[in-house]
Amino acid sequence: MAPSLYWWAKETHGGTPVVVKMENPSNWSIVELESPSEEDLMYTNDSVPKGGRNKNAKQLTWVLLLKAHKAAGCLTSIASTFFSLTSIVRRRVASGRTDSTDTTDTENPAVKSRFYSCIKVFLWLSLLLLGFEMAAYFKGWHFGAPDLQLQYLYSLTSPLVVKSVFDSLYSSWVLIRMEYLAPPLQLLANVCIVLFLFQSLDRLILCLGCFWIKFKKIRPVCKQELVDLESGDADGYFPMVLVQIPMCNEKEVYQQSIAAVCNLDWPKGNLLIQILDDSDDPTTQSLINEEVNKWQQEGANIVYRHRVIREGYKAGNLKSAMNCSYVKDYEFVAIFDADFQPTPDFLKKTVPHFKDNEEIGLVQARWSFVNKDENLLTRLQLINLAFHFEVEQQVNGIFLNFFGFNGTAGVWRIKALEDSGGWLERTTVEDMDIAVRAHLRGWKFIFLNDVECQCELPESYEAYRKQQHRWHSGPMQLFRLCMPDIIRSKISIWKKGNMIFLFFLLRKLILPFYSFTLFCIILPMTMFIPEATLPTWVVSYVPATMSFLNILPAPKSFPFIVPYLLFENTMSVTKFNAMISGLFQLGSAYEWVVTKKSGRSSEGDLNSLVEKQPTKHQRGSSEPNLEEMREEIKQQEQRASRKKKHNRIYTKELTLAFLLLTASARSLLSAQGIHFYFLLFQGISFLLVGLDLIGEQVE
Repeated sequence: MAPSLYWWAKETHGGTPVVVKMENPSNWSIVELESPSEEDLMYTNDSVPKGGRNKNAKQLTWVLLLKAHKAAGCLTSIASTFFSLTSIVRRRVASGRTDSTDTTDTENPAVKSRFYSCIKVFLWLSLLLLGFEMAAYFKGWHFGAPDLQLQYLYSLTSPLVVKSVFDSLYSSWVLIRMEYLAPPLQLLANVCIVLFLFQSLDRLILCLGCFWIKFKKIRPVCKQELVDLESGDADGYFPMVLVQIPMCNEKEVYQQSIAAVCNLDWPKGNLLIQILDDSDDPTTQSLINEEVNKWQQEGANIVYRHRVIREGYKAGNLKSAMNCSYVKDYEFVAIFDADFQPTPDFLKKTVPHFKDNEEIGLVQARWSFVNKDENLLTRLQLINLAFHFEVEQQVNGIFLNFFGFNGTAGVWRIKALEDSGGWLERTTVEDMDIAVRAHLRGWKFIFLNDVECQCELPESYEAYRKQQHRWHSGPMQLFRLCMPDIIRSKISIWKKGNMIFLFFLLRKLILPFYSFTLFCIILPMTMFIPEATLPTWVVSYVPATMSFLNILPAPKSFPFIVPYLLFENTMSVTKFNAMISGLFQLGSAYEWVVTKKSGRSSEGDLNSLVEKQPTKHQRGSSEPNLEEMREEIKQQEQRASRKKKHNRIYTKELTLAFLLLTASARSLLSAQGIHFYFLLFQGISFLLVGLDLIGEQVE
C-alpha cells in the first residue's frame, strides 16, 4: 500500500509551492519555495509539526485574501461598466432620439412597425423559452444537440411512470419540437445554407478572376494616347466634353468639387461645366451661384442651373440638364457627385478609351476616399467598397464588358445615353437603370481600376444606414421593371442569365435575405429548438473565409476582419428591410435622402489646386497660400464640431441584440462553444450599433 499512497500524494502536490509575503494589500510579493521532499509527503496529518501547520495555514489565508481582493476589483469594474452602459441607454431613451422619431427616415412607417413587431415577438418568445429551459436544466434535463437523451424522454412518456407536472409539460414541449417545429426550421436552414454556398462560390470565382487579371496584367489599353496640351499638337484627340455636377443642399462640399472640375486639364473651348443645383435652401443656392460666378470671372466655361421643382431627384436633374439645346454640340458627358474631386488629368485618362471604338458607351473610374481612416465605420466601409471596385467591377468589366454604373466618376457617350432612353425617374438607382438599359442595347463598358477619383464616406451610422437603404431597395425596384425587357432583349442567353441570376438575384436579393434570415433568425432559434442544427462550418469557417476574401483588396484592414464580419451581419437588418421594400414596391422604396457630407479635403487636393494656380495668377488673380487654405479648412471643421450633436438609438438593432444575447445564454446550457461565441459577439455588435456607438454623432 505504501508505494501507491506515495504515488497519490506526489500527484496531489504537483506544481511549485509559493509563499505570498504581504505587508498590506498594495505591497506584496511571491517567492518560490523548493519542491517538497519525499519525507514531507510521507507525513500524516498527526505527524506534521505544529509550527509548519500554522505557517501553511497563514500562507493559504493570505493567498485566499489576495484572490478575493482581485475578484472584488473585477466585480467592481464590471458593475461600474454595466451601470455606465445602463445610464447611457436610459438617457438616450429619455431624450426621445430613436429611429421611430426620425422625420427623415426613408422607411414606410407601417412596414417599419410590422417588421419591428415581428422581431419583438421573436425576442419575447426567446425570453420565455430561456426561462423554461433554465428551469428544465436545473431539474436534470441536460439536452444538447444532437444528444437528446431519447430513452429518458420516452420513459417519461410511458403511462406507467410517475412524473411531475413540470416533467410532463416539458416532455410534451420536446415532442412538439421534434415533430412539428424542428422539420420546417431545418428545411429553411438547409435552403439558406444552399443559398449561402452559392453566394460564397460566386465570391470565390470573382476572386479567382481578379487573381487572373493581376497575374496576366490585363488592363484596358487606349488605342491612341493623348498629347500634352502644351505641345501644340493640333492632331490630339480632344472631343467636346460636358461635365455635370448634380447637387442638393450640399454646402459642405460644393467649393471643392467646383474647384476640382474647373482645374481639369482640357481645352477650354471643348469643355463646358454644368452645376445642377436642386437646393431648396436659399442660402445654399446663393453660395453655389456666387462660387460659379467667381470661376466664370477666372475664365472657366461654367454655368449654373437651378430647378424650382425637384421632380425625379437626381435622375430628373440630369434629365433636365440634357434637354438644353447646346448639349447636341457635345459628344461625351462626365458626371461627378458633389463630394467628388477629380484630378486634373481625369479626362485625359478616360476619354481616349472611346477613340476608334464606337461600341464603348461608358468608362468608369474607381473611387478613393479622403476620410477612410476617420473612424471604425469608415474603415469597415472601405473593405466593402475596395472589394466592389477591385474585384466585382474590374472582373465584370474585363470579362463581360458590363457592370453597374456607380452614378459618378464616369464618362458616358451621349449617343449611348440617348439610344438607351435617357435618364428615367422610375427608381432611386438611376445609375444602375441606365447601365442595364444600355447593356441590353449592346453597349460595352470599361472599368479603369488605376484611375481614381476622391470622395467622402458617410461618417455617421445614420447617414450610412439611409444610403444603404436606397442602394438595396432600388435594385429590387429595377429588377421588377426590367425583367420583361431582359427577356425580350436580343443579347445572348448567357448574358441574360448573368444579369438575372447573378447581377440581380444572387448579389442583390439572395445576399441580404440569407444573411439576415440565417444568422439573425434561424441561428438563435436553433438554440431553443436544438433538434434543428446549423453545422459549425456554416457558423464560423465559411463566413471567416469569405471575410478573408473580401478583405484581400484592402490588406491594411486585416486587423478589422472580425468587426467587419459582425458588422456585415448587423447591416443585414437594414439591407433585408430595404430589399423587401423595393421588391414589393412599398412607399419607402421611392424616397431619396441625400447622404450627409462633412466636406473634408486631403493634402493632395490642396497641392493640386496650388499647382494649377499660376495660369490664373497671370489673369490677375492673387496667388494662393497653402497655409491659409489649411487654416480655413481647420476653422470650418472647428465650427462644425461646435454644433450640437447627439446619438440616436435604433430599436430594431437593439431588439435583435437582446434576442441574440438571449440565444447565447441558451447555448451555454447545450455547451455549444462556437455557437455561443458567435451569438455573444454578434449580439454585442448589434448592441453597439443599436446605441449608435459606431461612427460620428449626428448634428
